[in-house]
Amino acid sequence: MTDAEQQPLRPLSTDEEALLRELGRVMIVLPRVIDTDMMREQHIPVSEYTTLMHLSEAPHRLMRMSELAAACNLSLSGMTRVVTRLETQGLVARTRCDEDARGWNAVLTDEGFARLEQAWPAHLASARRHVFDHLEGADLARLTQALRRIAT
Repeated sequence: MTDAEQQPLRPLSTDEEALLRELGRVMIVLPRVIDTDMMREQHIPVSEYTTLMHLSEAPHRLMRMSELAAACNLSLSGMTRVVTRLETQGLVARTRCDEDARGWNAVLTDEGFARLEQAWPAHLASARRHVFDHLEGADLARLTQALRRIAT
């Protein structure tokens, strides 16, 4: 038995319950509203924007498909679908992995980087409107640390 299983469960306080419920709402609502903004303003879903963003930050604009999937919080099959859509648009290319002939890399093309730069202002405006405009005066570093601990 673990320590957590041995100790009696304490009910959540009113503040804890409220935080848990609002965090759940944010996890559902925030991706939807940003995706809606991105589709309306740039005709690019957040899943594709995020993929381009992570590739742009990688050395040589290249990532293994499995690493890219993890960075984007997608399954490998979901990442494959996103990369296939981006490939058909000429924004990403797939190449064999040098270290492992069975593996594949996704590579951001120059067209993909240009598309990311074009979409960036809409993503920034959406993030400011839906997140940061509501956090004025908050200790963002502490909030980031707390969310990171929850996520890991």
